[in-house]
Amino acid sequence: MKKLRIKFLKKDTAIIMMIVAILCLFCNFRKIVEITEVPANPDVCDITLREDIEPGIHSDFGPIDMSHSRSIYSGQFDNESQQPEDSDLQLLGNRFFTLNTVVRVRQIEVSRDMAYGPDESSINTPETARTFREAVEKGWPGARITWAFSWLALKDQRPNYRKLKELVVFYHKKFGDEITFIPGGYFANMYNPRAQVNRDLHEGLQMVSDMVGGGYRPKSVIAGFLAAENQRYLAEEENIHVCQGNIWSQYAVDNGDGEGSISYPYYPSLEHFCKPAQGKKDFIDCVNLDGWTVDFLNARFPGARIINGVRCGSRQGVGPIETVIRLGTDQGTKEMLATTATHFDKGFKLNGFAWVTCTWELCLVEGRKIYGYKGRNGMEGLDIWLSEMRRRWPEAKCITLGEFGLLWRKQFKNNDNLNYRFVQRGSGICGSDPDLEIRWFMNKNFRLALLKNWKDNTKEKVIDFTRYDLPAREPDDPKPGQIIRNWSLINRLNQKGIRPQDKPIPIEQLNADEQKIIKQHYPELFNDI
Repeated sequence: MKKLRIKFLKKDTAIIMMIVAILCLFCNFRKIVEITEVPANPDVCDITLREDIEPGIHSDFGPIDMSHSRSIYSGQFDNESQQPEDSDLQLLGNRFFTLNTVVRVRQIEVSRDMAYGPDESSINTPETARTFREAVEKGWPGARITWAFSWLALKDQRPNYRKLKELVVFYHKKFGDEITFIPGGYFANMYNPRAQVNRDLHEGLQMVSDMVGGGYRPKSVIAGFLAAENQRYLAEEENIHVCQGNIWSQYAVDNGDGEGSISYPYYPSLEHFCKPAQGKKDFIDCVNLDGWTVDFLNARFPGARIINGVRCGSRQGVGPIETVIRLGTDQGTKEMLATTATHFDKGFKLNGFAWVTCTWELCLVEGRKIYGYKGRNGMEGLDIWLSEMRRRWPEAKCITLGEFGLLWRKQFKNNDNLNYRFVQRGSGICGSDPDLEIRWFMNKNFRLALLKNWKDNTKEKVIDFTRYDLPAREPDDPKPGQIIRNWSLINRLNQKGIRPQDKPIPIEQLNADEQKIIKQHYPELFNDI
């Protein structure tokens, strides 16, 4: 470690700071240790710079190549004024990929002092973090990803976790990665009162800031599912306006259900986190984001199904467990790329921008040591997927979750102009039937899905019509020892087919009021009736 001290006159501060910026950029000096007045002369100041790691030096994490690192400013700032590193980057006209990873101690961390599932501390290590991050950089050079630490991971002071956190802070400085907090292992509200979740958010975010140092503040939070009140709290009290706060279409999977939202960004309603805000009265200024892009045809089913002896999950899309780990590299990457193409090809043309997102938990790098996973870890598939995305869509941007959410927030001030459209034909893998075509229409008033057999050219039928103009209500807080699993927003007709009324019907069989609502947005859907 090297230090450099510069003694200068206060009146020359602006010039000196320019010199400091050059030193940080080209000489690997990364941190201003202190700026102090010289006691003997109050008009003179000292500034001390520290060089954290030199090129080729062996740190605790092994040899680190700093030759292409760049300086990332981590000073204190107002999230309102944060801009992505590519300051001229616009939402419209671009394809975006957000890759997130979660660092935890136990599989399901229910609360601060309660957790279920295996202890994953033996596989959440600096070595697995390095393996994962180097794979991302190899497959997508210059990518910026998002790391989320759980409460237990932030609190863990074992040497393994201390070194892991130091390494991730290094990646923040080297690559521009975002570091944030995840409350309650994706399902905080299923186990905890809203007030407790707010306390966890406040203290967890502060622990992240303390870990990174330099006044760092995350731009986003990863939460899995997060209640409307907690997203309001993030925006109004923590000044964080981006939250991965819904898992689109999840039902009868893992420890919680939250079916009913739209799959692209929106501002949630005070009534329900799955409901887009209808106006100023119920508006929450927090961009609500999905956690995993899924195959729209697989998503029609609750839970999982066995097809030709293979367990096919309704979460199948770009997530690693349902693809490269469960199906193997060949089938898994085909499915991941088919799902990606739905958005980066046709979806891009329909919506003017495209977004694919994936949360790849760090434990998956060596999860086979605990969970078996047929000996697979998906890393070969990750490399193929990222490399092929770069080849097929070379202009696509891989940025942090916070950067993407703030770009969307800059473009859309409310939900009034949301009009997302998607078309997907089945990939032929697991439940993604190659004979079927699904069309989705999503806006602030409703979401609508139409399904047909495109090979037989059968008539489309409505399989989902979820209205957001109707009142909605989230469950009450769970009582001590109680679990509230289902936080879904399901009303007129739902794609999962879990209720007797959830049967596909021709669009003309909707009642007159329902048809009128749809015609206001998509009159062309009634041309052939």
